[in-house]
Amino acid sequence: MAMQSKEAATFIQNKINNVPTVGLILGSGLGVLAEEIENPTIIPYHEIPHFPESTVSGHKGQLVVGQLQGRQVLAMQGRFHYYEGYDMKQVTFPVRVMKEIGIDTLFVTNAAGGINEEFDPGNLMVITDHINNMGDNPLMGANDEDLGPRFPDMSEAYDRALIQHAENSAERLGLQIQKGVYVGNTGPAYETGAEVRMLRTLGGDAVGMSTVPEVIVANHAGIRVLGISCISNMAAGILDQPLTHDEVIETTARVREDFLGFVKDLLKTLPA
Repeated sequence: MAMQSKEAATFIQNKINNVPTVGLILGSGLGVLAEEIENPTIIPYHEIPHFPESTVSGHKGQLVVGQLQGRQVLAMQGRFHYYEGYDMKQVTFPVRVMKEIGIDTLFVTNAAGGINEEFDPGNLMVITDHINNMGDNPLMGANDEDLGPRFPDMSEAYDRALIQHAENSAERLGLQIQKGVYVGNTGPAYETGAEVRMLRTLGGDAVGMSTVPEVIVANHAGIRVLGISCISNMAAGILDQPLTHDEVIETTARVREDFLGFVKDLLKTLPA
């Protein structure tokens, strides 16, 4: 894995002029942020050695590297999911590559179902912690000490200083945000009403099918993480209506300006 991530990183480095320090993983319907990047170098995933390819609607499947709000960034316009048939090491491979390139801060975004009944579709939730409900872990198997410790600490999986930075940014923008715990499920089926009630009892505020594996690997690699969920719908059993991926895309499009403004301000004012 270390050799493969080095090969992929070298391929990317040979195509860019500046070293990005901030990584962006853009979830369903949120890839529009990458279109704001200035002087972009666009690299389709299928060109990068050892990279998987994104197969989900709303995920373009390319890296966009350039400048955003004065920061050198590397954005994933679309991510990989466990439910697509990839194993956990493939799902998290891009995070390993980011580390090789020089990324030290990762913004990870997703569209999620609201479990907390005080949330509304369209809310932005800063992730304070997560529950891995996927029944798997990307660190299973032999550990490479060059990549990270055998038993990484996850007590601050989402960097507290970055969470405070996000709260300050939202206040400055007059943006109402939520904070809460993200539950990672495998998907691809949406949760049942009974499962949502269980997850609420366990302390979950939002649920989705991504993010947790990437955050585990980022912590293993020593990358600090800020997580943002767009509450795209209320999870099953809260509202009496069926759930669809179309609804996810429609909601993320509706809150696009809030999301763009928030992340751009976060980057612009990001402490060193």
